[in-house]
Amino acid sequence: MIARGERSPTGRQWTSASLLAILIFVLDYGLLFWAEQRVPSGVAAVMMATIPAFMALSEIIFLRTQRLTVRLMLALLIGIGGVAVLMSSSLNLGGAPIDKVGAAALIVASISWSVASVLSRKLPLPPSKVMSSGAQMLAGGVFLALTAVALGEFRSFHPWAISRGAWLSLLYLIVAGSIIGYTAYVWLIHHESPTKVGTYAYVNPVVAVLVGYFLGGETIGLRTILGTLFVLISVVVITVTGAKKPTATLPVEDSAEAVGE
Repeated sequence: MIARGERSPTGRQWTSASLLAILIFVLDYGLLFWAEQRVPSGVAAVMMATIPAFMALSEIIFLRTQRLTVRLMLALLIGIGGVAVLMSSSLNLGGAPIDKVGAAALIVASISWSVASVLSRKLPLPPSKVMSSGAQMLAGGVFLALTAVALGEFRSFHPWAISRGAWLSLLYLIVAGSIIGYTAYVWLIHHESPTKVGTYAYVNPVVAVLVGYFLGGETIGLRTILGTLFVLISVVVITVTGAKKPTATLPVEDSAEAVGE
């Protein structure tokens, strides 16, 4: 973007991008990758599907564009029930409950992503959404690398020992997941309600559970099916719940876009 003549982020914008980078990349992605060593990837995706629920709560608390209605409260309780099904050791549903520490990490990751998505509507960021996402990813990469150094992970990291398949997988995640996917997400979060943007959670857990089953050798038992069903019902109800129009002043970059439009 700089090569194309785009203006570099200001110091204030770098501060905002760095805050979002810590919330999204260090806390959300860092905890997700750590938890997937203890929790099946499909179940991890189901847990991360609670993001719309936390987005709705974040909108109520920070943006005040959502009301805590009886319908919304019931949807939140159903989502919590789905998580409880996945974690409970007292329910005789077949299959072992997921690791509680891993589940707690995934919940914290979901909250962190949700808060960051809502804050991105209020923080001063570059008007260009591509530049904004690039700044956030760059800062996130730096912070994650520093975290890895602090945890001593580089001592056991040997690039030549990584398989070609792993490098190709990493390349796919960089292009599809980050450059394309995250940039699209950053653009959309500034044009739609965070709760509506969270509708991607309809698809993620279903795809992840199926891919985990067919390619990763992960099991799909009654516990996984019920937990996934509860979480998806919660997500559907939350994302179709109408939000009132925000009355707060738009951030500078949003105001500029509105004038341009």
